[in-house]
Amino acid sequence: MQRRPRLSPITRRILFINIFALVVLVIGLLYVGRYRQELLQTEFAALTVQAEMVAASVGEAAVATEGVDEPELIPEMAGSIVRRLARTSRTQAQLVNADGSLVVDSRRVSGPGGVVEIDELPPPAAQRSFAQNLLDTYDRMIGGLSTTLDPDDDDDIELVQQSRETRMALAGETGRAIRRHFGHRAVLSVAVPVQRYKRVLGAVILTHDSRAIDAAVLQIRLDILKVFGISLLITVGLSIYLAGTIARPLRRLALAADRVRRGLARQYAIPEFGGRHDEIRELSGALREMTEALWKRMDAIEGFAADVAHEIKNPLTSLRSAIETAARISDPTQQQRLMAIVIDDIQRLDRLISDISNASRIDAELSRVEMVPVDLPALLDTLAALHEATIDSHGVHLACEKVGRSPLRVTGDADRIVQVFRNLIDNAVSFSPPGSTIILRAGRDGAAVTITVEDEGPGIPAGLEEAIFERFYRERPAGEKFGTHSGLGLSISRQIVEAHRGSLRAENRIGPDGQVQGARFIVRLPAAQ
Repeated sequence: MQRRPRLSPITRRILFINIFALVVLVIGLLYVGRYRQELLQTEFAALTVQAEMVAASVGEAAVATEGVDEPELIPEMAGSIVRRLARTSRTQAQLVNADGSLVVDSRRVSGPGGVVEIDELPPPAAQRSFAQNLLDTYDRMIGGLSTTLDPDDDDDIELVQQSRETRMALAGETGRAIRRHFGHRAVLSVAVPVQRYKRVLGAVILTHDSRAIDAAVLQIRLDILKVFGISLLITVGLSIYLAGTIARPLRRLALAADRVRRGLARQYAIPEFGGRHDEIRELSGALREMTEALWKRMDAIEGFAADVAHEIKNPLTSLRSAIETAARISDPTQQQRLMAIVIDDIQRLDRLISDISNASRIDAELSRVEMVPVDLPALLDTLAALHEATIDSHGVHLACEKVGRSPLRVTGDADRIVQVFRNLIDNAVSFSPPGSTIILRAGRDGAAVTITVEDEGPGIPAGLEEAIFERFYRERPAGEKFGTHSGLGLSISRQIVEAHRGSLRAENRIGPDGQVQGARFIVRLPAAQ
């Protein structure tokens, strides 16, 4: 036996669609470039203010103006100011002279053994979490920090006086730049000119890494990932529940339909979902109704086959008897009578087979034919004119009446509708006394068109108003030759009317004295829109 997958295709589709929408949303939220840019701008503004304060302090307190032709920086005093202010702001500070030579660097400290350079080492290779590695991969996919780097400053500058921001400061403008540092972090650099009476004497360069900014951005992104994880669990749970309420009932319906198809008995039934109020319940009801209709259709086919076999067997038996008898006698007169019986039985068989074939084709033909608007008054008038032109020895007349002024149009197969009224008219003529009148009356009844066929015959035997529509019904007028009718005309007429979503019923016409005055057949068809 083939093992079913743990998740149905519908469940997998629902999970994929819901998770995909959530992932797209989270990917958009994780791109916090604007938030990072705002933090960088804030940091640059703070560094610029600090650099301007350092430059102003150096320009006021560490510039020699007496005994020199032009103002110049005092290296010792300027270095002391720069180091002290850099220690307070926790930034790296550098001071360059107007000619670009380095005056002081807060990373270099003079000691007894000479100058000691303090260089910040890369952070230890700590164990990075899965979320951090995932975010690093995400950054590499969308370009990392490239959207915040200046194109000309992607690498570390060995000599500060060669940097672009230093050259801008020595030219009298404030310069700034951002560079990579240790791969994952960025370094912000701001250069401000040191001026005395508008004369540029040097430049102060402050640098600070983006560790605090990266930590803030990382925390925001980790919070987003936490919310994403919780949302993912909720989405998966709700998706599985939703898929279960759809996939499991559909699977039950499919298995039940398969059992009905393969089963040889009727003990298998389509499950009901009475507690639901959605399309699954409607589908279950439709499948149950379809199954019941199929069983009824099979019963009808079985009964029809039995009736056909019975009806064909009678004329065949009569034919066999007549032929066997004709073979044993030599009297020409008796042989002629037997041959007349044979001819009658053959005609009866031909008529019976034609009606059976017609009845069996109706549903298939109506499912393929194109339905068109049919004007019923015009159709009935044509039938009445044809009947009057070919009136038989009974002398039964046909009259048409239209009730009301509403249009009496229906949508259907005109040929089959004509067949219905031909059968009803022929049936009325066969039961009508000579010289009587059959009335065809058409009118509007709400959303339906009603047509009645009324005769002046003996009426319908009490209690047989429905039995006359059964196949091979044999109640015929007294004196009519046996086998003239197959007994399928009224059954075929009702079959055609019901295929047009209408109804056909019969009743007796009762007079004021309570006596039966004839039969009335009532056809109701939906009016054309």
